[in-house]
Amino acid sequence: MTTPHNSAPDGATASGRHFTPTGSFAAQTDRRRVVFATVVGTTVEWYDFFIYASAAGLVFGQLFFEPAGPQFATVLSFLTVGISFLFRPLGAFIAGHLGDKYGRRLVLMVTLILMGAATALVGLLPTYAAIGAAAPILLILLRILQGISAGGEWGGAVLMAVEHAPTARRGLFGASPQIGVPLGLLLASGTMALMAVIAPGDAFLVWGWRVPFLLSVVLIVIGYYIRRRVDESPVFQEIAARKEQTRTPIVALFKRHALLVVVAALIFAGNNAVGYMTTGGYIQNYATNPDGPIGLDRGPVLLAVTGSAVTWLLSTWYAGWLSDRITRRTTYIVGWVLQLGGVFALFPLVNTGNVWLLFLGVALLTIGLGFTYGPQAAYYAELFPASIRFSGVSISYAIGAILGGAFAPTIATALVQATGSTFAVTLYLAGMTLVGLVATLLLRDRSGIPLGPDHEAEQALSPIYGVR
Repeated sequence: MTTPHNSAPDGATASGRHFTPTGSFAAQTDRRRVVFATVVGTTVEWYDFFIYASAAGLVFGQLFFEPAGPQFATVLSFLTVGISFLFRPLGAFIAGHLGDKYGRRLVLMVTLILMGAATALVGLLPTYAAIGAAAPILLILLRILQGISAGGEWGGAVLMAVEHAPTARRGLFGASPQIGVPLGLLLASGTMALMAVIAPGDAFLVWGWRVPFLLSVVLIVIGYYIRRRVDESPVFQEIAARKEQTRTPIVALFKRHALLVVVAALIFAGNNAVGYMTTGGYIQNYATNPDGPIGLDRGPVLLAVTGSAVTWLLSTWYAGWLSDRITRRTTYIVGWVLQLGGVFALFPLVNTGNVWLLFLGVALLTIGLGFTYGPQAAYYAELFPASIRFSGVSISYAIGAILGGAFAPTIATALVQATGSTFAVTLYLAGMTLVGLVATLLLRDRSGIPLGPDHEAEQALSPIYGVR
């Protein structure tokens, strides 16, 4: 196990006072409530986000972009998935400013409601056949709202988890919002798969795809109730008690840590580009396209992706736990190697046309994805000073999402159409994995660094090798 940077219990200030940023003296019930709330909240948010991506791969091309023709309609459908990423930095900037000035909890409540409202409205949208060009325009606007919400959600969730955690268990606590992503994928794919059974064929196109979007209303009510019961992050409570909130946290972030934001963003880009082969709906579309090389039924493919979400969840949780023992940096390096292996195995297995081998391909991919995602919450939180931490983690994450996952399904579709082979996609994903590995190697490990405002000077030292 790594040794914390100081010998005092986490939460002990220089004056001997105690606050609870990492929970050594926090009640176990409070910690469990925080973990439960972050898992449930992020699961609901990402369920909403992935329902859209899944529908984009399965039905949106036909329902909203049909006049563009079969191939270009698919490209346009995936472009709407990517457009939301362009607005995630806006959500991150707004949420980072509010989160560093007014607290993490407020932001989490707002993003949950915004995401849920946008998702439910997608389920009520008329199609192109009903209202013409207004249909795709409204669809894009609602996807933009999802992007703004997603840009603000992640930073608040991970800081609530990590800043409540004991020093020696930050990786494990930080994995709780991380597993909300595979849980969201599991729930989204499972719901879509169920509707493919309940409403097969044309019924799925007419009304079956809408039900998962409308179910979001129920999930948002549950998530809102749970999040209301969670206390504010103890690190922010200490900052607020001292009246030390930064007036312009984003300005301070880019003035002092612009290069760190870029490097941190590249780490996430390496994970996100590969992850969006399933979360962005690409594999689902590629494997079920009746005019494609495989042409599998929709239901089995959705079930295979649902199963891979389970392996992703388990590897994410395990990687968070492991990072508390072998450091975040080492866990990441192991993860990049595993992810590279998964990338080269993916399409040879998918292209067999056997749904069980397809499941094996996406499951192997998710093991590496879990190892390069599980430690991220604690890793990012330990990179940035307390006063600008929300802005730092949110904006790095949002930029990484643009560089990585935003247009990964679109790029993959274009590469296959241009080359007639998936090998070009494999090279693209391998390249993004290597980008993430190099970015990781540029940073020192800071596992166990104190997170409270008393240690701002130590936190402000750059973790980039060669930069102070």
